[in-house]
Amino acid sequence: MNIVSIRGLWVYHRTHPVLEDINLDLEEGDFLGLIGPNGGGKSTLLKVMLGFIKPDRGTVLIFGKSPQAARGRIGYMPQKTLFDQNFPVKALDVVLMGRYSRSGLLRRYGREDRDAAMRALEAVGMGVHAEREIGALSGGEQQRVFVARSLVSDPRLLLLDEPTSGVDSAQQTEFYDLLSHLNRDMGIAIVLVSHDITAVSTHVKKIACLNQRLYYHGSRELTREDIEKAYCCPVEMIAHGTPHRVLRKHD
Repeated sequence: MNIVSIRGLWVYHRTHPVLEDINLDLEEGDFLGLIGPNGGGKSTLLKVMLGFIKPDRGTVLIFGKSPQAARGRIGYMPQKTLFDQNFPVKALDVVLMGRYSRSGLLRRYGREDRDAAMRALEAVGMGVHAEREIGALSGGEQQRVFVARSLVSDPRLLLLDEPTSGVDSAQQTEFYDLLSHLNRDMGIAIVLVSHDITAVSTHVKKIACLNQRLYYHGSRELTREDIEKAYCCPVEMIAHGTPHRVLRKHD
C-alpha cells in the first residue's frame, strides 16, 4: 500500500525552482535514504510532505490524504534541535512536547500522555534516563530522546532531517541501528536525509538523490551517472564489503 504518493511536484522560491517535477512513491515499511548536496531541496521536500510548504504545482498524498490532514500520523525530527543545555528540563518532559498536537496549548498532560512518553523512551532505549536532564545526556542520547519525541504520537511515517549531525561515529552507528529496529520491528516507514552516503547505503532499503530533481529507481542502487548529475561533479564508486562513494579530483 502506498503511504506517500507525489506527482509532478514543483516548488519555487520567488521565480527560482527549488524542486522540479518530483515523482515519488513510498510503501508501508519502506526505509528511504535521501542524499544530495546542500541547497538541493531535501529539507523542502520533507516540509512539503508535512504540509508546512504548499506546492506550486503537482499533487502530494500522504496516507491518501493531504499532508495537513495526515500530519497526525507523521513523526518529524528537524535538522537542528536548538535548546539551552543548562535549561533544567527532563528527558521525559522533552518527549511529552511531542504530544502537543493531542493535548493542545492549555491542556495539561495526563496519565495517558506520560505513559505514551515512557513507551517512546523505552522504544529508543532511553527509559532509564527519563528523569535525567536533557543537557546531562551525551549527543547520541539526546538524539534518541528527540526521536522518542517524534514517536510519542504513534506515527506510521518518520521523517528525519540530518539526525546524526554533531554525533560522533560510534554513536552514529548505534543511532542507525536504532532506526533499523524501528523500521524492521515496529513497522515504521522512514525517510532519512543524510550526507553520510556510506551509512545510508548500508542501512536503508531504498536510496534517492535530490538536487532540485529527484534521481530514484525504487531500490538501494543509484548509478554513477545519477549521482554525478545530482552533485554536478565526477564520482568514483568503490566497494570494500561496505559500499561507499567518493568524489574524483575536479575543478
